[in-house]
Amino acid sequence: MEADYRCYFCFARTFERLIEKYTLTATEKKALAAELFSLFHNGTSGFSVPTLSRELYRLFREKSGVADPYEQIKYESNERLLGEYAMFREMIDQSDDPFEIALRLAVAGNIIDYGVSDHHDLEETIAKVLDSPFAINHVGRLRRRLAEAGTVLYLGDNAGEIVFDKLFIETFRHPNIWYVVRGAPVINDATRRDAAQVGMEEVAQVIDNGYDAPSTLPEKCSHAFQQLYNEADLVISKGQGNLEGLIDAPRGDIYFLLMVKCDVIADRLGVAKGSFVCADNKSKKEKTG
Repeated sequence: MEADYRCYFCFARTFERLIEKYTLTATEKKALAAELFSLFHNGTSGFSVPTLSRELYRLFREKSGVADPYEQIKYESNERLLGEYAMFREMIDQSDDPFEIALRLAVAGNIIDYGVSDHHDLEETIAKVLDSPFAINHVGRLRRRLAEAGTVLYLGDNAGEIVFDKLFIETFRHPNIWYVVRGAPVINDATRRDAAQVGMEEVAQVIDNGYDAPSTLPEKCSHAFQQLYNEADLVISKGQGNLEGLIDAPRGDIYFLLMVKCDVIADRLGVAKGSFVCADNKSKKEKTG
């Protein structure tokens, strides 16, 4: 997905929050800000949001010497949700439709995104998603496709959120599902360490995509990931980052599950900012089905 002019302001705010977390001199901060602007300014036509994000965090790692700036936050996010796992499991199991409730919780978990904000009201988001219509609702289609698919590829997004993914996968119990994490740390996106921390291997086979963008760019990912991606009957894509990399993907049977956090994505999907979405990539303009 090509970067919009509004993306620059979002990147700038995110980068400001990031550099304020660490002890950098005013000169170092100014130099980093200048290079950020240069990255955006020099991006050629078609320069994608995930590519710009990757370059931004590569730049920060190089200049700060901090390999994983969100390491502690990711650990704490996972531990917090693991501590509530039994409560959410009971909520799902006692509901009239465990599949839909587990899916809605997985979408609510998408609020845990430190690339967008340092503050998240997860409880409020859960209450809202359990009681709100989806702006695009292809939940029924996804349920049917999961019953038919031989192989399912589930693209994870953020730490913390990964616990809700586990609950959802545990609910629909597909016999051949692969859970995908990032190939290296970027923002608070989930890596193999996060998957191990939450016990994802208990419900799915785990693989990393071999790349460090906060998205899924199949052409940049490892051969092992590309083979799975091409051969899977169904792809579940969590979050805005994965959507930005795959929204124009030529393959079908990708279902995007996310909370819409910015005007750029809202405009692209034709929904309001703050909406909840479960959308088939080949029929995103249809609201239900």
